[in-house]
Amino acid sequence: MLGSSGEADDAVQEAWIRLSRSDAAAIDNLGGWLTTVTSRVCLNVLQSRRSRPEVPLDPDAPEPAASDAAGDDPEHEALLADSIGLALLVVLDTLSPAERVAFVLHDMFGVSFDEIGPIVGRSTPAARKLASRARRRVRQEDQDPETNRLQQAKLVDAFLAAARDGDFERLLGVLDPEIVLTADPVAAQIGVAPELRGATAVAEFSRYARGATPALLDGAAAVVWIVGGRPRVVYRFATSGDHITAIELIGDPERVAELDLVISR
Repeated sequence: MLGSSGEADDAVQEAWIRLSRSDAAAIDNLGGWLTTVTSRVCLNVLQSRRSRPEVPLDPDAPEPAASDAAGDDPEHEALLADSIGLALLVVLDTLSPAERVAFVLHDMFGVSFDEIGPIVGRSTPAARKLASRARRRVRQEDQDPETNRLQQAKLVDAFLAAARDGDFERLLGVLDPEIVLTADPVAAQIGVAPELRGATAVAEFSRYARGATPALLDGAAAVVWIVGGRPRVVYRFATSGDHITAIELIGDPERVAELDLVISR
């Protein structure tokens, strides 16, 4: 729901705090109660994370035909969620908070729209439209050749996996032969030159990324080196086709603090 284990832990703790302040014996369906409360906490987090206006739903708009909604197929719904990682987080980040909550609850956890409606503050039909609209956006993001954020996320996932495995050949496979890596003065203190050129040089340095953590930077796939629980160096990627073409290392604390960064684990 949130793409951040830290925020997820906070959301769970908040739900338990609210439960401790309630009369649990008076709750008929404890699982449903916890699902509702936790989802509402997540919705608040998503809304406060970034302000993204939602397009008002037209109550008179017709529902998409069942044959057009591939999400009605359980097998297809499962495929939408089978790539948990940066790629999925990038796609989810394109959704409004209410769309994201409705989509995750219904398509990934099978919560009914009758239950989702009160969570997102909508009627049952409106909640169904939220999930349907989110599903269309997810499919479009995966199919639109003009949108490369999903492909970039897959490349960054592959880069991080190869770095963690110490697989030099796989690193070369995802790096453009003419790739350029740049580092600001603070990031350069970890031992990298201010600029590296070529896949071989960048792949040799990339062993330092094996302890890094996946993240979203302005909604795009990124990697973060965390020290003492705080982001120390952020890896910003540029890609083209099937290769990473540039990596920027950002270590200046003021710049890092100003980044729209969501750390996924």
